[in-house]
Amino acid sequence: MHRSVPDSRRAGLRRTAALVPAVVLLAALVSCTSPPDPLDTPCGVVVDGSGSGSSEDGFDAEAKLKSSLLPFLDEQGCGSVEFAPITRSSKSSPCRVADVDLDPPGNETTDRDRARAKARGVAAQRALEELECARTQDGSDVWGALDRISAAVSGDGGGDGGGDGSSAKLLVVSDFDQADKDFNLYKADLSTEQKRTSVIDTLVEQRGLPGLKDMHVYPVGLGMQYHGRPSESEDFEAFWAEILEGRAQAHVDYDYR
Repeated sequence: MHRSVPDSRRAGLRRTAALVPAVVLLAALVSCTSPPDPLDTPCGVVVDGSGSGSSEDGFDAEAKLKSSLLPFLDEQGCGSVEFAPITRSSKSSPCRVADVDLDPPGNETTDRDRARAKARGVAAQRALEELECARTQDGSDVWGALDRISAAVSGDGGGDGGGDGSSAKLLVVSDFDQADKDFNLYKADLSTEQKRTSVIDTLVEQRGLPGLKDMHVYPVGLGMQYHGRPSESEDFEAFWAEILEGRAQAHVDYDYR
């Protein structure tokens, strides 16, 4: 004999059926609004204010900075960023801008992606401010700038640092033409491995090595002043490869070159 479902039970079933998709929707919303993984990579940006960085035919520092900085900060998961200029005396240069927290704190209502994008925009503006200041000074002390930025990202410099320096990633927007009052790389003979080694030995003895061990260095513009002179460019790049990878034990990547 057929028995009908009581009205009260039928109503309860309808409420349960209606509740199921609501629960699924709520779970989906919670999943979508879960906070993203934290950004904890300390990063550094070096900008070249020397005259060679304003060349229309060679290395354009501002154009290279604008095209590479935001992709670098985003793709490398940078959680903080420090800045350093290349000037005639980079370590003591008065050109300083504040570091930027690229993963600003928020609450459950914060749009983290938007907050991070805004912070990267602030970083881009400060990098241009650093470049503008660097261009008011002569010289091209790349060595000193590498020393300064490595100390800053590892917490040993003037900035707050970003944590574990060995995991740091550095964007160096420069043609790497070392030229200060004590040393001019353009005049050095880099034509053989033995001669390059001699030049490097002298520089290391005089200045020590930048603390780049295990950091990832992303050069942008390295050797561009030798455009059209491949043999000189190869010698120049071999010189810096030996310094960065061989001596300082950094990892060199050309993703943004």
